[in-house]
Amino acid sequence: MNEETRRLLTIIEKFPHLKIAVWGDILLDEYIYGFTRRISREAPVLILSYQKKEYALGGAGNALLNLKALGIDVVPIGVLGEDESGRIARKILQSAGIDAAFLLPEPGYPTPLKTRILAGEENTKKQQILRIDREGRVSESGAVKKKLSQALARAARDCDALLISDYHYDTVKTDLFPGALSAFKKAAKPVTLDSRFRLLQFPGVTIATPNEPEVEEALKVPVGGSEVAVLKAGASLLKKLRSPALLVTRGSKGMALFEKGRPPFVLPVSGPTDIVDVTGAGDTVISVFTAALACGADLTDAARLANHAGGIVVMKKGAAVVSPQELKQAIVAPS
Repeated sequence: MNEETRRLLTIIEKFPHLKIAVWGDILLDEYIYGFTRRISREAPVLILSYQKKEYALGGAGNALLNLKALGIDVVPIGVLGEDESGRIARKILQSAGIDAAFLLPEPGYPTPLKTRILAGEENTKKQQILRIDREGRVSESGAVKKKLSQALARAARDCDALLISDYHYDTVKTDLFPGALSAFKKAAKPVTLDSRFRLLQFPGVTIATPNEPEVEEALKVPVGGSEVAVLKAGASLLKKLRSPALLVTRGSKGMALFEKGRPPFVLPVSGPTDIVDVTGAGDTVISVFTAALACGADLTDAARLANHAGGIVVMKKGAAVVSPQELKQAIVAPS
């Protein structure tokens, strides 16, 4: 066993001693399955014969489940509506052993719900044919902001890191961010960021983990999958973020780590390149990266661990999690 492998395994062994706060938008994913054999006589559309329905958590909810699966104590900071979707989301968290007591119940806020309709013959793989999004925005009321601020202050005292999962439903308030960042920095605790559309509105985080389309959105320039373009864009984005580091995830092409004053560190994808499903892979990557930093790992080793985790989870269907044992096996497996 080489020194790098030993270091990574040692980091994983430290995970159960951590407590990490996750501040962000909790989404509910609904999957409706059925089979199709007929076309409607009312309109040129498929008739779906209903089979079953399943639920999963997305966004910050998936990050929470990923951290919990690694044996980490988690503290959710956010808002859920007092609707059926909110109740289901709470049940999923509670069944995973996550205390949802500090998630604010907000009347009138529709918990984000993404309904995916999957169809196919009875004994064939189902394909997504439609997605319906029900969305809302978290209130800007002083009462909501005060409670979020109090939760963030507690987390800065009690937790080892803060993971921000911003899917643009306004749970992550830009005016609360500077105070939270300052409190965690003062305590020498990392703050990591996954932001779908507002990456540059959260400068100074320890590291952000955008994918290539999110880099393009932030810089308003095409990247197009080219490594040369990615390296140029990553360096530019790192400067604009005013952060110590940036991790750009590239799907089947791996990832690239950017650090101030150092050349980019490019990692090829870990494991097979014939990816099954990238849903939620970004949540797994940032969860493992955050945990590694909270253990005191350097950025390069944190990226290596996150890369292994990403390689595992994209071989699973839907928003999935990675266990410590799976991560250890990936690290010791021959390349």
